Amino acid sequence: MKDYKDKLDNLPVDIKLRAADRLKIHLMRQKYGYFSRLCLLIALIGPGILVMIADNDAGGVITYAQTGSIFGIGFFIPFMIVMLPVAYIVQEMTVRLGAVTHRGHAEMIWKRYGKFWGAFSLIDLIVANILTLITEFIGITLGMQVFGVSPIISSVAAIIIIASIQLFLRYFAWEWISLSIALFNLIFIPLVFFVPHLHWDSVARSFVSWHIPGGVHTLFIYVVLANLGTTIAPWMLFFQQSSVVDKGLTVKDIRDGQIDTFIGSVFMVIVAIAIILITGATVYGFTSTPNLGIQTILSIISAKMGWVAMRLFALGLIEAGLIAAIAISASTSWAMGEAFGWPKSINMPPLQGWKFYLPGIISLFIAGGIVLIPNAPLGFLNLTVQVIATIFMPAAMMFLLLLLNDKEIMGDYTNRPWQNISAFAIVGFLIVMDGIYGLIVVFPHIFT
Repeated sequence: MKDYKDKLDNLPVDIKLRAADRLKIHLMRQKYGYFSRLCLLIALIGPGILVMIADNDAGGVITYAQTGSIFGIGFFIPFMIVMLPVAYIVQEMTVRLGAVTHRGHAEMIWKRYGKFWGAFSLIDLIVANILTLITEFIGITLGMQVFGVSPIISSVAAIIIIASIQLFLRYFAWEWISLSIALFNLIFIPLVFFVPHLHWDSVARSFVSWHIPGGVHTLFIYVVLANLGTTIAPWMLFFQQSSVVDKGLTVKDIRDGQIDTFIGSVFMVIVAIAIILITGATVYGFTSTPNLGIQTILSIISAKMGWVAMRLFALGLIEAGLIAAIAISASTSWAMGEAFGWPKSINMPPLQGWKFYLPGIISLFIAGGIVLIPNAPLGFLNLTVQVIATIFMPAAMMFLLLLLNDKEIMGDYTNRPWQNISAFAIVGFLIVMDGIYGLIVVFPHIFT
């Protein structure tokens, strides 16, 4: 027994803390009854809801707001419903991969396919993450300006808050604080019911007509790509798998992880549709400007719905940027730690795990600084970042699919045929859309 205790004491602190968390879950699993089962589910949920709500990030909120402003209530309402199974199919695979292997996404690629492909996927992720973080700081700073706070104060305050949450909280506390912040993402849903002259029959007809104002043209393709990029992005794969591992889920918890991911997917789509409805009913047709910035959109919402609604919308924008920045910076830290064998757990104390926390914090400083550049084209930059995420996604998906079909790694938990068909259909659609975007870049007037 003494040797056993000595070995336990000599384990790294993050592994000891994770073992203590798993013991609590094991003891909860021994209890029977509906209430005990509900308590177990509540204890196990988190990564799926968090990744999906963080997916409705500031960049996503701005993208959805611009989508509704440009195209109104039509094609993109049913399109977002289609995005629900797309997001779920992609993210569910990370739950199984993390629960079966107990390894993060970056670590699996690095060890299974070698340093070249590991470095390729890591660079892909870091570039995409920094670009996406820029959109989070765009949302935070522009949202805070509504409340009279200068961009530099907003940016610095956000970095301090996010870094403090990462550094000083254990995983479970970090997760629940993050989920508490994420609740404010739902603020867009009640706002829908205060939109003046919102015609619900038009919403219902959109599912039949899938109407595209002006037909298929260059801007429409660009906005479709941006909506795809904000629905599924490379950071989400790395984040949820590492979160599943850090939380300590096992194969016994896969079902709960799937429920968690589905609930998150539903919330993500409902919030996205709510934002499109708000701007589609208030901003669309209000001005002849085809591509509106979020500041103009907020001012029109204020004129149509009042300053209270505008400030609530701005508050949702700030929250979206904050919760996504927490998740994205964590995914950067996890990926770097997994790739280079550094400590790789939010359970690590700051001094012992400084290598783990440093990449995420550096990425916050880079993104927060870029947003402060005078006269930066923030609205255009936001849509462009979402499009870039779509371009990066097929490569990330292919690594995921290779791992999920590796019998040696996954055993009985490999993808079923329908899962492979669905996932490859998603990859194929992304590649086709990326190809069309390439044509637009070379031939700008091809759809005009």
